Amino acid sequence: MLWGMGLAFYSPLKSPVLAQQPTGSVPTVTGTPQGAIVALYLDRAMEDVYSGPNDTLYPRVGVLLAGQEMPAYGISENEDWIQIYYPGVPDSVAWVYAPFVRVVKIGPLPKLDTPPTPTPVSTPIIDINPTLIAAFVTPIISTRLPTFTPPAPLIDASFAENTSAANRIPMGLLIFGLGFVGALGALISFLRGR
Repeated sequence: MLWGMGLAFYSPLKSPVLAQQPTGSVPTVTGTPQGAIVALYLDRAMEDVYSGPNDTLYPRVGVLLAGQEMPAYGISENEDWIQIYYPGVPDSVAWVYAPFVRVVKIGPLPKLDTPPTPTPVSTPIIDINPTLIAAFVTPIISTRLPTFTPPAPLIDASFAENTSAANRIPMGLLIFGLGFVGALGALISFLRGR
């Protein structure tokens, strides 16, 4: 039993492994490109950078934060855009709008040619299948033209003079007479009630 317990706790000595050790190398420190260094103004929290010197013709590739410094390679032909070092994009090059950055370190900024505009991701379809168009076009059914129906004749309502009743009593005289009789009856009735 003692022999079993001793065997359980016994561990043989580990022999050292003789393997090839990695060679230690110190990475070389590379400097930033010589030339101007620009930084985004502190009053702008963030500004987009583009793959070319135009914000409508070229896609946005990243952003610069307030105060971020970047080495500048050159300036556009119209001096509105500055080409900067921007890691993580093709050729590590991006363009920023010049009025948004200030020069931290002055250096040569050569004028650069405008890069070609990128090809669009999708091209518009010009050739459309006519059978597909026919599925969505509502056919126009021809009908007879409407016929013109003339309106009924217009009757002019006008009053004609009646000359046959020449010896009639005028209407105003009749109204005045009936009013006089009514006033006389009211006076009699008032006097009788007293």
